[in-house]
Amino acid sequence: MTIDFTSKAAEIAVAVTDGKLKAAEVTEMALDRVAASNPHLNAFTSITAERARSRAAAIDAAVARGDKIGPLAGVPFAVKNLFDIAGLPTLAGSKINRDLAPSAADATLIQRLEAAGAVLLGGLNMGEYAYDFTGENCHYGASRNPHDPEHMSGGSSGGSGTAVAAGMVPLSLGSDTNGSIRVPSSLCGLFGLKPTFGRLSRHGSFPFVASLDHLGPMARSVTDLALSYDAMQGPDAGDPACAQRPLEPVVPKLEGGIDGLRIAIAGGYFAKGGEAYAHAAVAAIAKALGTSRVVEVPEAGRGRSAAYVITATEGANLHRQRLRQRPQDFDPDTRDRFIAGSLLPGDWYVQAQRFRRWYHARLLELFQEVDILLAPATPCSAPRLGQKMMVLDGVELPVRANLGLFTQPISFAGLPVVAVPYAEAAPLPIGVQVIAAPWREDLALRVARQLEKIGIVSAKVAV
Repeated sequence: MTIDFTSKAAEIAVAVTDGKLKAAEVTEMALDRVAASNPHLNAFTSITAERARSRAAAIDAAVARGDKIGPLAGVPFAVKNLFDIAGLPTLAGSKINRDLAPSAADATLIQRLEAAGAVLLGGLNMGEYAYDFTGENCHYGASRNPHDPEHMSGGSSGGSGTAVAAGMVPLSLGSDTNGSIRVPSSLCGLFGLKPTFGRLSRHGSFPFVASLDHLGPMARSVTDLALSYDAMQGPDAGDPACAQRPLEPVVPKLEGGIDGLRIAIAGGYFAKGGEAYAHAAVAAIAKALGTSRVVEVPEAGRGRSAAYVITATEGANLHRQRLRQRPQDFDPDTRDRFIAGSLLPGDWYVQAQRFRRWYHARLLELFQEVDILLAPATPCSAPRLGQKMMVLDGVELPVRANLGLFTQPISFAGLPVVAVPYAEAAPLPIGVQVIAAPWREDLALRVARQLEKIGIVSAKVAV
C-alpha cells in the first residue's frame, strides 16, 4: 500500500494499524505538505508540529506493544480555529481574540478524534467570527481554493476546505451555522457532513449563533466522514444543546445501498436562483439514483429570511461588548452586519423562532413521505477572490450573502446533510446536498456512499 498526500484517512489508518507504516512517517509527510502548500494557499493559522510528532510517536509505541489502536490511527487532521486547542488562544478568525488567554484544554471533538488515534496538526483559517461564506479574512488573508488560487475557498470554514482539497490533511473539522461546512465543501470539491442540530458536542468551540451552530467533518471520501463522525458521537454535559442519545454508528450501515429509500428532488425554491450547471448536477445525481420525483419544501424562502434574522440578532448580542470597546478591530464588513443585527426589533427575533418551530414541523411531515432530498449546495462554483457581486437568474446579488442561498433553509431546521462533489463539474467544483430527516445521518451517508461507488461523485486533491 502506497501512502502519500492524496491518501484517504481510512487507508492511512489501516496501514498504521497493520504496522506497514509509522504514524511518525505520516505526520512528517503531512507537515512537509503543509510547509510546501500553505504559504500560497493560506489554510493554517497555527501549526502544532511538536504536539503532532509527540502524538505520532505515542501511537507507534502503542502499535509496537500490540495495543488496540482506534479507527483513525495516525490520521492527520486540523480544525477551524474556533475550536479550542490547548495552549493556543481560540482566534475564531478575529484580531480581538488574539488577546485571549491560551485554551486550557482541547475541544471535546478534538479529544474524541485523538482518542480514535488521529493526530492534530493545527488550527485553520476562517471568516471572522464565522460570519462569512467566502473564506476571505482581512486579518489573516484569504484561504485560497486549491483548484484555482485566484478563487474563493468558501466560508466560513474556508481553511478547512483548503487544507483537505490541497492534500495537507485528509480530514478537517469545521462549523456550520448557515452553510459553512457545505459551502466550502462545494467550492473545494469535498465531502462534508453537517449533522443534525445537537448531534455532536460544541463544547470547547467559540460560538456564533447558539441556536443554529453545528460542528462536523470534511473529507475526501464518504468512509472518512463516517469514521470521524462515529468517533465524535455521544452526549456531552459541556454542551447543553447536545442530545442525550446513545451512540448510533453509521460505518456498519455505510454499504447498505439505496434499495427501498424514497428519494426526491427539492423543487420550488431550490429549483431556481442558481447557475444552470448547479441544477444540472442535481439532475444528474437524481438520475443516477433512479429518481425523478420532485417535492416542494414549504416556505423555504421564508425559512432563509428567518435564519437571517436569528443569525444577525444572536450574533450581534454575542459581540455587543466587543462592538462597544473595540469596533476598529473588526473586519468592517463583519462589524457592520453585527451592528445592523443589533438594530433589529426584538419581536422579529421572537417571530422568527416561532416560525422556525412551524417550519421544522412541516419538514417532519415531508419526511413522512420521503427519506432523502436532493438540492444544490451552492448556486455557483467558486467566485474570484475579491468579487463582491454576482448575477443569478438575471439579478445582481452580493456574493457573500448568496453563496448560502440553498444551505440556509436546511440548517435552519437542523437537518443532517452530506455535501457531495459532482464528479463532472468543470473547470471548478460544485456540490449537491443529500438531506435526511433528523437523526438519520446514516441514510444520507448511505446515499452518498452509493453515489461515490458508481463514480458520479468524487473528491480530488488539487496537485
